[in-house]
Amino acid sequence: MRDGGFDRRNYRVDHIADEEPAKSFVLAHHYSRSWPSVSAQFGLYDVSSGRRQLCGVAVFGVPVSRAVLTRPFPTLRPYTQALVCSRFVLLDECPANAESFFLARCMDALLDDGVRGIVSFADPVPRRTASGQLVMPGHVGTIYAATNAVYSGRATARTVKLLPDGTVFHDRAAQKIRRQEQGHQYAEAQLIALGAPVPRAGCNPAVWLREALVAVGARNVRHRGAHRYVWRLGRSRREREQIKLGLPVQRPYPKQPDPEAIAV
Repeated sequence: MRDGGFDRRNYRVDHIADEEPAKSFVLAHHYSRSWPSVSAQFGLYDVSSGRRQLCGVAVFGVPVSRAVLTRPFPTLRPYTQALVCSRFVLLDECPANAESFFLARCMDALLDDGVRGIVSFADPVPRRTASGQLVMPGHVGTIYAATNAVYSGRATARTVKLLPDGTVFHDRAAQKIRRQEQGHQYAEAQLIALGAPVPRAGCNPAVWLREALVAVGARNVRHRGAHRYVWRLGRSRREREQIKLGLPVQRPYPKQPDPEAIAV
């Protein structure tokens, strides 16, 4: 983000009906290099030149576990009244305050659609490639704090698989391969692109996955848990405060990323 220069008249926020432009943008610019399950997606467009130039994408949808939504929002229906913000990324050339403008407009639109609660996570653990290049400095959720999200502590600590390009190979992706569920081809292609052998016809998917992770040099690193933020949506403060929180409010907001993780 560059400082100054934000003029809301130069920007528009709209639903993105066709998944492809949003997916391409996220895969190109988000550090995860992955695409989640989507319920709603929005684009931030720069219209200052008279043309619509996509410069940001926000994705809201279904988390891996129902509990991601029901723990912070025990009285809201998961997947309809409560969603997770799984991707939020803007181009570096967007001026300061573009993030908060974009996020606020997204939440206004979601509220119109009946959504009353949003959960999002900030990953505070810096990540490097196998060669030492820093690809993610660690995020503490500064933009979430700036938009008055409730900080509700950390998610569960865990051990994650870090690939040599600095991305995390998530447990859900591994499960898709082992069970050959929908989306397993994408997860397999991610490993093949890093040097894993192509699966042979009739091979055991679980065995192939284990061998593929060794072949690409995946590392186990201990993660203390991402920072969790929640928003209660409503037309007034009273409406927002009527939504029950299932997790205690934590203070202060986190300020510094975690130390770099060590392989275990």
